[in-house]
Amino acid sequence: MEKNLERIREYFAADNFAAHAGMVIDFAGEEGVQCGMEIAELHRNADRAVQGGVIFTLADFAFGVHSNLGRVLGREKGNTVGQSCGISYFRQPAGKRLIARSTLLSKGRRMRVYRVEVCDELGNAVAEMIGNGFTIGA
Repeated sequence: MEKNLERIREYFAADNFAAHAGMVIDFAGEEGVQCGMEIAELHRNADRAVQGGVIFTLADFAFGVHSNLGRVLGREKGNTVGQSCGISYFRQPAGKRLIARSTLLSKGRRMRVYRVEVCDELGNAVAEMIGNGFTIGA
């Protein structure tokens, strides 16, 4: 699995926005994906809270990695893109790190649905996103 993780990280290193924001892939497998990031000053809004767009982007990054694992590893064809996403925010994160964990809820020929749970390093639930993906070019 370590070889696959290196390959996945290498592929998604080209996601310039995620890389610039400090997002990393902690682990990735069929059972789930975990991405994380250290909270920096540039992630804070005028009220000094973590900007909602940062939390959403981390969730979206985990969704993107998970929904395209098969293609990156050569097991599937086509690119899965976000068709719609809904996010609920629960609380501001405590600590210095955000973690997004993606799990597959449903997978059809072209449609996929993922749940991405975002928590802080202390285990507090911060947000949950449901992402619907559509596979094109398969």
